[in-house]
Amino acid sequence: MDIQDAIKWTDDRVFAKTGQHLSSLQRTILEGTLENKTYQQVAKDYHCSKDHTKRVASELWQLLSDVLGEDIKKSNLKSILKRIEFNSISNFGSDATQIFGNINICSEITHYPTVKKHRSRNPPKKHHDLTQVPRYYSLYPRTQDLDTLKQWILEEKSPLITLTGLSGIGKTALATQLLEQIQDHFDRIIWRSHRQFPTLNTLQTHLIEFFAQDQDPPPQTLLEALQLHRSLIILDDLQDTLTPNTLVGTYRPEYAQYSQLLQAIARFPHQSCLLLLSWEYPPDLATLESENRHCYSLQLQGLGKTAKNLLASKGLADRPHWLDLIHRYNGHPTWLNIIAAHIQDLFNGSVAQFLAYPTLFLGDLLPLLHRQYQRLSSTEQAVMLKLAHPEDATETPHQATEKLSDSEYLQAINSLRKRNLIEKKPHQTASPWHLHPVIQQYIKEQSST
Repeated sequence: MDIQDAIKWTDDRVFAKTGQHLSSLQRTILEGTLENKTYQQVAKDYHCSKDHTKRVASELWQLLSDVLGEDIKKSNLKSILKRIEFNSISNFGSDATQIFGNINICSEITHYPTVKKHRSRNPPKKHHDLTQVPRYYSLYPRTQDLDTLKQWILEEKSPLITLTGLSGIGKTALATQLLEQIQDHFDRIIWRSHRQFPTLNTLQTHLIEFFAQDQDPPPQTLLEALQLHRSLIILDDLQDTLTPNTLVGTYRPEYAQYSQLLQAIARFPHQSCLLLLSWEYPPDLATLESENRHCYSLQLQGLGKTAKNLLASKGLADRPHWLDLIHRYNGHPTWLNIIAAHIQDLFNGSVAQFLAYPTLFLGDLLPLLHRQYQRLSSTEQAVMLKLAHPEDATETPHQATEKLSDSEYLQAINSLRKRNLIEKKPHQTASPWHLHPVIQQYIKEQSST
């Protein structure tokens, strides 16, 4: 926060409310308070008595309390201004008043607030907290995905990237490969999971404490911390901040302000990057991406032919049948690992014998699929049930779910797409969406129990 900009902003608010500007002593008191000076030091700067300074200050705090609608004191002035600044940035682009910096209120062109510069005598020390980065002993190449992510992060300096995909598809594994290749470009790196933090406040406090290392003065907000150094934050399990059993997009009460924070990170000027990993893609992140703010999302797909390396490591036989097996299980590495174990156990590694059974076998995939199915709303479950049984009727799934309005049906489809549970058909048909065979088989088995 630039002190002179803060004083000017405050003076403008006072003038708008009272028709009078702050006196020179009032401005000196404001400046001294923001510089953490005592009343004695302020009085010395202004060449007046300490008692007089305290009396004018008391009147000033009462005036500002009336103007700003807050209980302003010397002890909380700085924190309140920082909070107002943060809320203003979070609401950038709305009707909210922008606060600090050279700002033309209500104009079409809005400048970002000036942030206080932290001085450092020595080059910044690198702090890389990699203690919670998962270990993988078998990583499969995703060269194209890695190149895309590196382009966004290193070349385009994207502030916010979301990596989405079904549980077990390889998001975390890809992020660990990415981290190995780009970590030297960052002064600060931290990897955490949302599951560790029951509330947004605990998450923010934890991150700010990490960024405060060797920093004097320490950052007061996460946004301020992101400006201090080139930093990379990787947060896994974003879906755990979202409310289950509703359409995708509603944050849990404990994370109710998360959308505003993510918007601020995307819009505030800094050289850092937040990488989110999630089963689901919240609509507010899709909105940021559509605003062309160098915010991106990458939906992770199966391994494709490279999954042959996985099957080879499992010692499976009948190599000519491997591509068929990969296709049936969508190249999903976790699914293939589990099914490969079943093939070894039940068929002595013979893929041909396993594929001879016409019904798609799920086995130990059921608990994994059930975790995601349990998060669905009743509307989404109804739509998936109809998509899983296209042969039951000649009407489209939309017509079959006759209790749903057009809006409800399309909202459910949109939500299922953001959960990565349905796919678009390559060619337009009566219904352009379909379930992957594994998901379809799971829904059929659920409906028959």
